[in-house]
Amino acid sequence: MALPSYAGPLETFWYYAFRLFCGMVFIFLITPLLIIIPLSFNVEPYFSFTEGMLEFDPDAYSLRWYQEFFASERWMAAIKNTFIVAVCSTFLSMVLGTLAALGLSRSELPFKGLIMGLLISPMIVPLIISAAGMFFFYSSIGVSQSYMGLILAHTALGTPFVVITVTATLSGFDYNLVRAANSLGASPTYAFFKVTVPLIMTGVISGGLFALMTSVDEVVVAIFIAGAEQRTVPMQMWAGIREQISPTILAVATMLVCMSIMLLSTVEYLRRRSEAIRGISAH
Repeated sequence: MALPSYAGPLETFWYYAFRLFCGMVFIFLITPLLIIIPLSFNVEPYFSFTEGMLEFDPDAYSLRWYQEFFASERWMAAIKNTFIVAVCSTFLSMVLGTLAALGLSRSELPFKGLIMGLLISPMIVPLIISAAGMFFFYSSIGVSQSYMGLILAHTALGTPFVVITVTATLSGFDYNLVRAANSLGASPTYAFFKVTVPLIMTGVISGGLFALMTSVDEVVVAIFIAGAEQRTVPMQMWAGIREQISPTILAVATMLVCMSIMLLSTVEYLRRRSEAIRGISAH
């Protein structure tokens, strides 16, 4: 939004000061990524820029650490575990979060605020507290240190994102479309899958992508819940930092950053598409 022509000196100052502050925060957040990415191509086993890298010598750069990543059985096993847990937990988060959001959209639902608070509490409660609670609970029911326990834990962490995005999508939902389908003879189930689901699918997918990113990036709960056979990529990175520091970690971090950028770009595309469907201007 441009500065209005009638803005006074004080308003002009705060206008540019606010943008300068936002720019500084952005630089502060993005600088570590700008350092990690080039370091992942370092030919030397160092976590610092060599003289050759600073001089942009081609011989100072290589794909050595990426090759080591794909050749490592430990990293490949971590990728497999991460894929299994992320896909299963994301699917469960999408199903449970969508059903919860549909229930919360009912005006006659009592204690709606309390239920919403409980559903999004995993986003508010410190992660270490959630991890400790899950550990004791899952240990008592015998699913700790198993795929089932880790999937359920990541489902609990990812469901709030689906609840929030689907609830936001349902805020502009026209229930007259469902009533029209029912009046034409459609059963509630048929109307749900043919009318409701297509219209809220962008919110469901957006929430699912956030749940997927949460699962792929989560390490605290995994340390408490997962066993040796369920070690995920973040756990392997954590173990690598503690046991044997290797620039392979930088290569993995770079790939995770690229993955996050692609997922966030997809979320933004879905947001714009949803606004276009509703006839809402993005600006």
